[in-house]
Amino acid sequence: MSSKKLSCGRDFFAVPNLAVALENGGKCGFDFVSIPLVHPRYKRDFIFADGSHVRDTISEPLTRNDLVLPSGEWMSLVVGKISPWLNVDSYDENIRTNSEKALFEELMLSMHLNIPVVLVPLLSKNCVNLARCLLSHCGLIKSNQAFWIHVPLTDPKSTLECSDCDSEDTWDWWNKLRTFCDNERRLSLALEIGCAVPSSIVLKRWLGEPVRALVISTDLFIMNRKGFPVLKRCHQELLCHFFKLEVQFILTGASRTENGLQSYYQYLDHLYMTRSVPDKMGAFAKGYNDYLQNPLQPLMDNLDSHTYEVFEKDPVKYEKYEKAISCFLKDRDSSELHEIVIMVVGAGRGPLVQAALKAASKTKMHVKIYAVEKNPGAVVTLRNRQKDEWGSVVTVISCDMRDWKPLVKADLLVSELLGSFGDNELSPECLDGAQRFLKGDGVSIPFQYSSYLAPLSAPKLYSSIEECRERDKKHFLAHYETPYVVRLWNAYVISPPQICFSFNHPKKDINNNRYACLRFRNGEVAATIHGFAGYFDTMLYESVSLSILPEKETKDMISWFPIFFPLKKPIQVCSFANIEVHMWRCSSLKRVWYEWLVTEPERSDIHNAGGRSYWIGL
Repeated sequence: MSSKKLSCGRDFFAVPNLAVALENGGKCGFDFVSIPLVHPRYKRDFIFADGSHVRDTISEPLTRNDLVLPSGEWMSLVVGKISPWLNVDSYDENIRTNSEKALFEELMLSMHLNIPVVLVPLLSKNCVNLARCLLSHCGLIKSNQAFWIHVPLTDPKSTLECSDCDSEDTWDWWNKLRTFCDNERRLSLALEIGCAVPSSIVLKRWLGEPVRALVISTDLFIMNRKGFPVLKRCHQELLCHFFKLEVQFILTGASRTENGLQSYYQYLDHLYMTRSVPDKMGAFAKGYNDYLQNPLQPLMDNLDSHTYEVFEKDPVKYEKYEKAISCFLKDRDSSELHEIVIMVVGAGRGPLVQAALKAASKTKMHVKIYAVEKNPGAVVTLRNRQKDEWGSVVTVISCDMRDWKPLVKADLLVSELLGSFGDNELSPECLDGAQRFLKGDGVSIPFQYSSYLAPLSAPKLYSSIEECRERDKKHFLAHYETPYVVRLWNAYVISPPQICFSFNHPKKDINNNRYACLRFRNGEVAATIHGFAGYFDTMLYESVSLSILPEKETKDMISWFPIFFPLKKPIQVCSFANIEVHMWRCSSLKRVWYEWLVTEPERSDIHNAGGRSYWIGL
């Protein structure tokens, strides 16, 4: 159960007294009001029908006096609505011109009032001129004023019992508008919930869009036995899906119960407050959703104490490692009197050493552990733990695993060098250098890992990358050619992940360059590809595994988020169309990098050619 209340506004068709409307709305629990900027019936003619005269000045005020509210209330309690009669994409030139001038008049008024959000209706896929007007206005304003594009969740015609009515995909209306507007980040969605509930795949696609509000009419509610408004089960489940995006609500329509509008708000707030509690990953990752992070480079850089601490908070990962080590020890001949030599390479502050000691204790096996770590700060911690906790059973080696020359061979090599894409923190290169420590029958934990890719629609991530341009240093497109670690939240996986690269340890072939061509098939709805989501899974020992793949992720494991490989330009993909991506893992003497290219449904440039924007240092 959540302690945070629902944010909900009250919609008005017309407001004779704004101060009274705000006061009454507040008494009912509403947080803001949604009002017309100009009276919805006030149509203005800037050009007469014959085109002969242009309206220049009038003495009548356009709308209410801004002095009716303090500026602070305009800025925090009001959402402005564009007049419903405007049709800037009309085929009639006079209607189009008058609508365009009236639209700019209302948008300039909203700027003057410092209204934070303007609600703009989108009634069809014919929106070329509307996009031009909005983009032109966005170029004029210096504030962070947002525009909520008011779109029906499903085409209203889909609820009509009419065989001649071809319903449209309202997502396509929105997709065209935002594409025409060059993915302007100040444009987001206010989806109107209708009687029809979309299919699962259509809903998943909407959940990948920047939905800021849901508009819901009192007509959707039914009365329970006590006369209070409730929603049908299908609509309850629909709202619960959007709760994860922390959307706001706008209630429209008249009250249909004696209990008043307050009962509608109370019901919506009840649904919100009783939504399911986040799991351990959800609780841990709060604040990281859709937050772009540069991948770690632990081989080139020394991690700080805080970073180690964050990773050590994952009990699931180390329980799995302990189980894997236990299984290995049980498989060794218990009649052998010699010690089992375990080398923990990249020991950090010692969580894997601790897991190995626990496994040895449970299996009653004699072990000798070498903790190899290159980070001098972490070595201090290891030596203190060796002195205070572990004793002589553990020997700390302050050295890069690739340079160490041990006097004994290991039965078991244990490491946690995997990144969000499996090999992106150079586990293959590190373990290639360390596998010479192993005996002929020695074992590596992990012994195998694979990376996966999936096409992704993520407009929020794409907008965030757009804002990274000022950080470009190596190449003018560096922000589009850098993979980011991110917890995917407001995103839509277009097609299930497919395996990309695989590595096994120990191995004879030390060539870690890879190439993969993956072919995906889009589902029944059109989509926009903004990049590719990367995942990995690994086999530690026998059947003991770890995974961040959505369909088989290890429950409650918090150590890894997926990785995101962006595209410079979003690609539109039709329903049931093919998607083909090429992925390379390249290397030189000092660097490893990825390159990627899309060839279907359209061709992209090769991203990060030669590692010009992003690379991992050896």
